[in-house]
Formats: sequence, C-alpha cells, structure tokens
Amino acid sequence: MSDNILEVKKLKISFRTNNGTVKAVRDISFDLKRGETLAIVGESGSGKSVTSKAILGILAGNSIVDGGEILYDGKDLLKISEDEMYKIRGDKISMIFQDPLSSLNPIVRIGKQITEAMLLKNKASRKISRKEFNKMLAILQNMMIEATGNNEEEATKIKVMTKQFDDFNIEALKLENSYNVSESIAEELIASIKDFKFLYEKKQKVDPFSYAPYYRKKLKAINDPFILHDVKDKVQDFINYFSNEIKTTSLETLIAKYDELEALLNTIVAKEKPNFFRIGYYLYVNKEALPELLNMDVAKMNEMALEYLDNNFMNQFIDYEQKALKLSHERAIEGKKRVIVKNKELREYFEKGEFTKKEAMEHIKEMREILNSSIDHLEPIKDSIAYTFLKTLSYNVKSYFANVISNEKEEKRFAKQSAKHDALVAKGKNVDWKVVPKKIIDLNEQIENLLAIIDRLDEKYQEDIATSSNIDFFAKSIDLIDYFKAKASQVVYKVTKAMAKEKAIKLMEEVGIPEARIRYRQYPFEFSGGMRQRIVIAIALSANPDILICDEPTTALDVTIQSQILELINNLKKERNLSVIFITHDLGVVANMADRIAVMYAGKIVEYGTSEEIFYAPAHPYTWALLSSMPDLDTKEKLEAIPGTPPNMIYPPVGDAFAVRNKYALKIDFEEQPPLFKITDTHYAATWLLHPNAPKVEMPKIIVDRIERMKKAGGDNNE
Repeated sequence: MSDNILEVKKLKISFRTNNGTVKAVRDISFDLKRGETLAIVGESGSGKSVTSKAILGILAGNSIVDGGEILYDGKDLLKISEDEMYKIRGDKISMIFQDPLSSLNPIVRIGKQITEAMLLKNKASRKISRKEFNKMLAILQNMMIEATGNNEEEATKIKVMTKQFDDFNIEALKLENSYNVSESIAEELIASIKDFKFLYEKKQKVDPFSYAPYYRKKLKAINDPFILHDVKDKVQDFINYFSNEIKTTSLETLIAKYDELEALLNTIVAKEKPNFFRIGYYLYVNKEALPELLNMDVAKMNEMALEYLDNNFMNQFIDYEQKALKLSHERAIEGKKRVIVKNKELREYFEKGEFTKKEAMEHIKEMREILNSSIDHLEPIKDSIAYTFLKTLSYNVKSYFANVISNEKEEKRFAKQSAKHDALVAKGKNVDWKVVPKKIIDLNEQIENLLAIIDRLDEKYQEDIATSSNIDFFAKSIDLIDYFKAKASQVVYKVTKAMAKEKAIKLMEEVGIPEARIRYRQYPFEFSGGMRQRIVIAIALSANPDILICDEPTTALDVTIQSQILELINNLKKERNLSVIFITHDLGVVANMADRIAVMYAGKIVEYGTSEEIFYAPAHPYTWALLSSMPDLDTKEKLEAIPGTPPNMIYPPVGDAFAVRNKYALKIDFEEQPPLFKITDTHYAATWLLHPNAPKVEMPKIIVDRIERMKKAGGDNNE
C-alpha cells in the first residue's frame, strides 16, 4: 500500500493572454504522503498557486493543461468530469485561500456558511458509501468462492455468510442510527439549555416558560433503547413535568428543573457507546435478546458480543477472506508481470516514432485486458498509477495526433503569411505588420511523455513484485473488515440541521473562536481578519477532508496573528491526520511545520527535500537567496535582497531561469536547463553546480552562520 495520497506527474500549465502564452508551470512532479505537510515555496509568479488550483480543478478559463497527471484515489484529477470533481472538491480536498473574505459571503451568517457544506456533502457521501460497500462485498464473495476451488458446497456456504455479513451490517446500521438520532437530540437540548441560560444570565429578553413545549417534544423523540434503558423513568418525569406541572410552577423551580435536565442529558451523552457491529450480529441471530443486552454493562456486552461474533462467524469469514486476498494478490502479481512484458513492446513501438493512430489505439485496446488483471480489486486504496494508465496513455496518443494536424496547419499558415509578407515587400509596399511566429508543438517531447507514462507504471509494478512476498494477509483481512465498517458508518451517519449546527459550533471552538455559540449567528464583517481566517479553516474542515491546501493563508494577516494561524493548522494536521500542502513565498513561515519542501522558480521545482535538508543543507542558489533574505533576530549582517526580477514566462529562458539573477551562474546555465541532481534519496536540486565537473562554490557566509546558529539552538530541529 502506497504512502502517497496525492501524486503530481510532469505537470505543465500555460495561460493564453493578449501578449502571448504564459508558461506558468513547466514539467513539475511531486507527491504528498499521508499525514505530512508539503510546503511549496517561491516568489510571486513561480507557479505554486497555479499548481494548487489545478489540484482543486479551479484553474482560470484561459488556462491550458499542456500535459501531466494529478493522481488521487485512482483518478487523474485533470481528466475527470466536473460532476466527479464535485465529489472530491471540498469533501476530500479542501482549500484555505489567502484572503478570507474571498471565501465568505458577506451577507450570510457564519453558521449557515459552515453547515451548508456539511448538509450538501453528507447526502452524496452516504449514497457513494453504500455503493462502494456493495461493490467491494460482491468482489470479495466471488474471490472467496474461487479461492476454495469453486466447490459447490463451499460456494453455497460463502454466499450465505456474505449475505449474513451484509444483513447484520444493516442491523448494526439501524441500531447505530437509532442511537445517533437520540444522542444528537440530547446534544441539541443541551445546546438549547446553554443558549437559554446564557441569554438569561446576560439579562436578555427571554421567556423561560416558552422553552418547555419544545423540550417536551424533543424528549419524546429520545426513544433508543440503549440510551433510555437506565434513564427512561427520569426522562418520562421531565415529559410529565413539562406537560402538566409547569402550569403551576414558579420561575425559580423551572430554572432549577432546566439545570436538572441538563445534568441528565449530559449523563446520556457521556454514556459508553455499544459496539453495534458486534451487537448487530448477536441480535441478527438472537432476535429476542435485546432485553438481555440492555441489562448488561456496556463493556461486558461488547466483550460478550465480540466473542460470540468471532466464534460463530468472524473467524471462519476471515479465513475465507485471507484465502481470497491471497488469490487476488497473486493474480495481480502475475498480471503485473504480463503488463511489464507488454509495456516493453509498447515502449519499443512508440520509441520508433513511426506509428499510426489506428495501430496505437489497437495496442492500447490489447493492454486493457492485461492491465485489468494486474489490479488487485480487493485493495481498498486504489493504485492511482494503474487505474489512470490507459486513460492517460490514450489521451496522450490522441493529443499527439491532434498536434500532428495542428503543426501541419501552422506550417501552412506560416508559409502563406510569409509568402504574402515577402511579396508585398518585394513590390516596395510599406508593410506595417509582422508574420506571427510558428507555434509548433514538439512531437518528440510528446513521445517522451508517452514513454514516461509507460516507464512510471513499470517502475511501480517492479516495486510491487519485489515486495510481494512480504504480505501479511491476516492484517490485510482486518483492514478490509475495517473498510466495510467505515463505509457502513458513513452510510448511517445522517446529518440533520440540528446536528450540523452542533458540529459547526464544535468546529468553531476547535479552531479557537471564543463564545462560538453566540458568534455562530454573526456575519463576516463582525469578525477580525484572524477570526475570519479561522472561520474559513472551519469551513474547509467541515467535510473532514483528506487533504488541506493552504494558499498563503497568513499573508493578509498581522504578524502577531500569523503565528497563531500557523500553530492552529499544525495542530489540526496532527489531530486529524491531515495531509497538508502549504503554499507560501516565505521560507520562514514553514520552518516549524513542513515535513518536506519544494522550492519553485519560474514554473519549475528547483530544489526538493525534507525540511532539515532545505534548511541545513540547501543546494540551489535560489534557495540560498530565499534563506539570505529571511529575517531572524540573531542575524547581524544586512539581509540580501534577491537582485533583478523573475523572467517573463511568455518567453521562458533557454537555460536555468534563475541564471540572470544568480551570481554563481555558469556559462551552461544560460544555454541548457539543469536536470534535478540527486543529493540524497530525499534531496534533489536542479543546478549545474552539482555536476561532477562544475567548479566548487561555497555557500554564502550568511547561510553558513544561520545554519550554525540553528544547530546550536535546536540540534537537528528546524529554526
């Protein structure tokens, strides 16, 4: 299973403008690992924000994706439809923008803006989760039958067990949904009592007696047996009180009753939750056993139900499951070997450069069946490279032939315009227009892209084959059960408006907004800049995303607020196991939060490494320049401004784009772009200074001194 949650491969993006085509992102590749922070650092115009917008599918209308892939969950985000992207954007991948007001509607209350996404996404998520649960269970059943040799008796038993697994999951879902609804009502009532008490204590105009009918109605809706079994009489007493006794009660007694009700509700919410996956099976088999369970301690009930589930179902189910996983894995490995053979044939075919569109598409068609056999469909986490291979290859082949036609038309257009221009000049006419230069697509580069796609799949599959003997199938079977449980939980989790409000208030508290319950109903203009950014972070987290993209989230804030927001993002990342892409122009901002750093300049990644490598062993002159211009309290020397300005990317430099601003530039820097030289397994830099034949250049003294101070201050930790 790959640690990468997102992979960007050879991404190229340009923009059409009146002055020409701006090459904004030029062939960059990087990956984002689960639970890590990747910082992308560079000056304005380096292409870092364009990259983040491409990931989220919100590029400007005049953008052109010239090539590359953005792989997430078995999909290439550059090639999926807007409907598919809608399911990912905001739900799986969220973004925090530089200016919080650009993300907030000034005339809609904050609470509504936070809950809106929860309510919209929840309904879609539940449908998708049920579909994925059913699909994976069907694949597992078929593979279990095949793993037992298609024995008729075993096949019948497996079908029965699979049906039981589905049925008792449904039973568990019903139980958990009932529990969740009653629990959420209790939470809603607690919130309402707190609201009332707050207003009452603040001497606001509020009628304590007007709350009673609402509380009576809500208490009647708390009907889950696991919630009520030891508090049923107390809840009924409150229902009776709000129905009858309240008519003659005093204000002081009513306030005291609200306190008592809040205490009872807190007891309900604090209850240990039964494990409904286990209990679902027990009640599925023992239909009349609910009263027996209700009289048991929750911990003992969970323990008993686990033992019953294991002995009567799960041990044998997992045994079948392990055999299925082993067979599926072995078949995928054999398929991978066949793909590698076919890829060799494909590579040789494309490498010659003499191919027709019809032949190329035939080759891709032949690969389809072979590739499908190489995919382990019982892996919950999809192999994005394999799942997108054919689509990407097919897209690039079609693009190649489209560009062949485009180049021919461009050649004819250029020849025609040139002939007309030359004829007018020959006649002595005053020609006040120029021939538009040819815009010819480099077809050799497109073939290189095709070969790179093939090579990437080869490398991945060779790695899979090399590690194929180290698989723990019991652990994989538990992971797959956990996958089913997670999907089932997503199906059952229905978000009501009341639940969304409580979740929003908790999110507001989580991101550090004081008096969240009051501020829930306020408008954006009633918040400071830092508080608005906290609201935007809460909105970004509302759908519980896998990836959070932070595009210069502190630039528009005061320095004192910046550190608070950075600390908040870092803490949320750790608590929620988020993967974070942090976009900034300031290396100092990410010193204490980035796991890895990609330094961008003029649309290319010029250095890439761990945070420690970038700060303690920087290798590219541009990284030196960024570090030299970064202020710190102990620097005695005058900070060095980076001379010059970034290049005009309508006319990208032939060589190293930083060469004209680089006092360490070599002659070759102006003639040829440097490749990414490998320094360590995790550290790369695109500078000719790393070439074995390059002259030795010492790092600037200001950087050397800074590194020494950092080592003394914190050992191997970032400054």
